[in-house]
Order: sequence, then C-alpha cells, then structure tokens
Amino acid sequence: MLHFAPETAVARFVRPLCSNYVTTDFLRDDVDLKLNIEALELPDGSFDALICSHVLEHVDDRAALAELFRILKPGGVALLAVPMVEGWDTSYEDPRITDQGDRLVHFGQEDHVRRYGRDFRDRVRQAGFLLTEFVRDGADSVRYSIIPGERVFIAAKPPQVH
Repeated sequence: MLHFAPETAVARFVRPLCSNYVTTDFLRDDVDLKLNIEALELPDGSFDALICSHVLEHVDDRAALAELFRILKPGGVALLAVPMVEGWDTSYEDPRITDQGDRLVHFGQEDHVRRYGRDFRDRVRQAGFLLTEFVRDGADSVRYSIIPGERVFIAAKPPQVH
C-alpha cells in the first residue's frame, strides 16, 4: 500500500492491515518516500493498492492519475477522495489563477488549482481505471476519518491491461 499525504488517523487504521505500508509526500519530511505524484520515480506495477485523499486538487491531475495507474499492479486499486461539487457538471479550473488569495476565493484553498464537478469520474476513467464509489454514514465517517457525506472512489486497474 502506498499512501500519499498520509493522514494520521487513516494511517493508524490502515498500517496494521498491510504487509508493506509506505507513505509519501512531495513536501513533508515525515514520510518514507519524497515523491512527486506527477512523475513518480517508481517502477511500473509497484503496488497492489494506494490511498490518495485530497491531493489531486493540488496538482496536474491528469498526469497524476496516469502515474497512479502506471504504478499499480494489474487488478490493483486506488482509493481516491477529492473535494467535489456534485451540482456541477464540470470541474472549475483556470491556470491563470496563481495568486494564493485568488485561489482561496476561486478554489476554496490557497494551494488548490481546481474545484471538481461530477466530471471527476470521467477523468479517472480516462486514465484507464474502472470506477466505483461509496459514501459512509455518520458513525463510519468518524471511524474512518472521512468528511461527512464525502464520496470515496475506488479506482481499479483492470486485471488484464493491453
């Protein structure tokens, strides 16, 4: 399992379930590997599973999703979570918006580069993934440190990739 930008509560729950649990982040020093999600210095098919929660809205998500697909073994799964406005058909992004104050106003956080709409699903599928999703109830959202009402996406790499 490779965990991007590992949240303490999630890591505490997931680590005991994995025989090989590896953490990564581009900016933090308290991780196992310092990696750029847009250009991962890892071999193809390196991991059976990964967690990428609230990272894709900070980066070139198409490059990152392609990398996530590449490093997963066939049949592997990626748990993805992003802030999403379900009422929007398409994501809102504008590369001309670079000022932190403007990003806060437009994207909800100073270091976000977009707000996702429902087309997030299409972006994940375009990277080659099969996609399912779920929402947990109140008690499970607390137990698993999931934002209440947030969708968690399970992006699976097909067992046979041609």
